[in-house]
Amino acid sequence: MDSLNDTSWVRTRADLVSYVRRLSQEAETASGGWENQSLDRYLEALSAWTHDMDGYFRNRGEPVPDRPDWSLIASMLRAACFYE
Repeated sequence: MDSLNDTSWVRTRADLVSYVRRLSQEAETASGGWENQSLDRYLEALSAWTHDMDGYFRNRGEPVPDRPDWSLIASMLRAACFYE
């Protein structure tokens, strides 16, 4: 497994479970540097990033996913850590 910023390895439900566990561990440490450390801020950022994610993919020159997969869900969860 790579860093939490790389979600390409998240391909199955079991991978996502492992990823979320690692996010939880990171959230417990101040060194994680999360912008959104409270649940309400995290969920608001998750909502906002999900709403704006087409722009994220377009800005990276990547196709906008038309169907969610486990990796996209992991990317959404990671983005919510920092999205304002």
